Amino acid sequence: MPAPQNRFKAALRSGEVQIGLWLGLATPLTAEICAGAGFDWLVIDAEHGPNDLPLIQSQLAALATRGANAVVRPPMGEAWMLKQVLDAGAQTVLVPMVETAAQAQALVRALRYPPDGIRGVGAALARASDFNRIGDYLQTANDQICLLVQIESRAALDRIEEIAAVGGVDGIFIGPSDLAADMGHPGNPGVAPVQEAVKGAIARIIAAGRPAGILTADRQLARRYLELGATFVAVGTDVTLFARAVDALQAEFRPGPAIAAGGGQGY
Repeated sequence: MPAPQNRFKAALRSGEVQIGLWLGLATPLTAEICAGAGFDWLVIDAEHGPNDLPLIQSQLAALATRGANAVVRPPMGEAWMLKQVLDAGAQTVLVPMVETAAQAQALVRALRYPPDGIRGVGAALARASDFNRIGDYLQTANDQICLLVQIESRAALDRIEEIAAVGGVDGIFIGPSDLAADMGHPGNPGVAPVQEAVKGAIARIIAAGRPAGILTADRQLARRYLELGATFVAVGTDVTLFARAVDALQAEFRPGPAIAAGGGQGY
């Protein structure tokens, strides 16, 4: 029996639009609730969300009960960290702060078993192989791993074509908030210079033959990115959705000063 098919990777390859949601509340219960809404992909965020390995694994299990496509964003692209995330059952990873083709090449090797890479062999202990019930997991896992690299600086924008040319990079994700900060507009990813840079980046990623992705809590911007050709777009976060809902409910019964929505932050 082979490793499970990565339906998200297959969808990217076929050019299907995938609408996603960010998970930062770090609980399997809220992950399962969000998965039940029918999003195409959900990101378990361990870069900025308070997620450790046991929490990541429990959320992966919760999403699996709903047949949802899970993406894990580790804090950084360290090989040992990626190995643990893969063994926990992740098949798609989104690695932040990738700026060079050399970084991308190292990530590809970190995610693959030898002889194609350096991923450590220990899947018999892991959820990824259904605890050694998938007999030919080691022989088939590489083909189902999906690598999304996140570009979020001017240096990364300068090297889009070089990064896209790396075999094993399955999609390029633009991080608008960090890009805005790097461009001198912290907290304002919607300003014109940043949006022009994002527009150009999407066009160049597509021209280089890779799917383009992005996250925004601004629904108008999300629709614009889809019109520009981005095919995997996250349209909100569980944290923001929950905060806005409880703020609105409280305000309905106890009116007071308006609470800022925080939409300008990008998350």
